[in-house]
Amino acid sequence: MKKLILRYHFFVVGCLSFLLQSCNTRFRVWVGQDGQQKIYNLKYGEHKRQKMDVFLPKDYPEDTPVVLIVHGGAWTLGKKEHMIQIQKMLFTHQIPSVNMNYRLVSKRKKITYKQQLEDIGLAIEKFNSLAGKAELQPDNYIILGESAGGHLALLYGYRHPEQIRKIISLSGPTDFYSPEYLNSFYSKYTSPTFQKVVGTKFDRKNVAAAFKEASPIANISNVPTLLFQGNNDFLVNQHQGLSMDSALTKLNIPHRLVFMDRTGHVPRLFSKIKRDSIIYPNILEWIKK
Repeated sequence: MKKLILRYHFFVVGCLSFLLQSCNTRFRVWVGQDGQQKIYNLKYGEHKRQKMDVFLPKDYPEDTPVVLIVHGGAWTLGKKEHMIQIQKMLFTHQIPSVNMNYRLVSKRKKITYKQQLEDIGLAIEKFNSLAGKAELQPDNYIILGESAGGHLALLYGYRHPEQIRKIISLSGPTDFYSPEYLNSFYSKYTSPTFQKVVGTKFDRKNVAAAFKEASPIANISNVPTLLFQGNNDFLVNQHQGLSMDSALTKLNIPHRLVFMDRTGHVPRLFSKIKRDSIIYPNILEWIKK
């Protein structure tokens, strides 16, 4: 018990040291039984969006991976609070997690998906510096993203296999450049958004290499991947998930596609049945296997 109390005491002290370097932030800590904690709005950078919530349950082994949660919102909207139900679910299953905000895409502020990937790296760097105080290992993460966050999770995970053990993408876009994408009706209404995300003009007749660089399907590395895709998803067409599944199969990457019939975008928000009987069980199985 003494060891447990010291573990969380040192973790909060470490968090407070970051807090003292900044101002005007709503930092708070909840402490429950046996030292479990929920730490809200811990800063990992100087931008007002660079904050994260850290949930530390009780009785986890030191080699337990931390689930890093990346929210959706078309890269230009959204916040970590939209993922709080997933974070609470993980907490009840004794899985530590970090739920982060990141800078939002803005042409005026010259923020693209690249800065969002940088924010993921900064959040990992901050937690790595505190991992020892929580008796967890640094660079031992499972990254989970939803919608736009799924895209970022896939891209960051494949580019950083030294940090990311597994990837979970819920309704995440995967392909901004292939002939299959370019020839689809889906590309007609999504390319303006992707143009803003990539920060490069989209020319259907001469697609810039930047769009391939931004596509997870062109960046695959040997990181086990769990995909969720709905067949009636009009925001992220079903072929995005199906094509990614085929690419992972061809490269012999450990993966699973959970393909859901009569299902639209981000079904966990609209179907409690699918959330509790399909989505959450598959997430937990993937994390623990």
